[in-house]
Amino acid sequence: MSTPAPNINEKFPHKGLTHDGWSNEEEATATCFCGRVQMVVPLKAPGLVNTFLCNCADCRKVTASMFATNFTTLDTHTRYSRGEDNLTLFGQDETAVSGKTMTNAFCSTCGTLMWRQGSAFPGVKFLRVGTVDDIDLHGTVLKPEIEQFTDFRVSWLHDLEGAKQFKGMMETD
Repeated sequence: MSTPAPNINEKFPHKGLTHDGWSNEEEATATCFCGRVQMVVPLKAPGLVNTFLCNCADCRKVTASMFATNFTTLDTHTRYSRGEDNLTLFGQDETAVSGKTMTNAFCSTCGTLMWRQGSAFPGVKFLRVGTVDDIDLHGTVLKPEIEQFTDFRVSWLHDLEGAKQFKGMMETD
């Protein structure tokens, strides 16, 4: 039996086990694959700090991919609509570039990485763009403006067009 082709005009195509994501000009939902954890994230400054692609070894390993597309939000502008109690936290300081603790928050049910938070960067979370339910935002508001750890980029991937390039970690104020 064949599966019908997806409706290309559908704003929130099937991409997990929940279908209650939403967005407006100010905020959007970010949901794990199974739907048990959902956050509301800012889409504008000051709550949305930046967007970046990271090629570091930590991001590769924690996402099981060759890079991660991330966005940084202020904790004061990021909230849960459900499932905060369904997160498993894992912290480590052995591989983080800063040598300080980096905590990872995974959905306890499906394993989706919802955010990372570093003790070297208080008051912010690093979220994965792929968790944002409105996929139109992935290529617009959440398109990476920075690419970091370019010295670790795989050879078949090239500079992200239009993104400011950093050989190591992006410069912070």
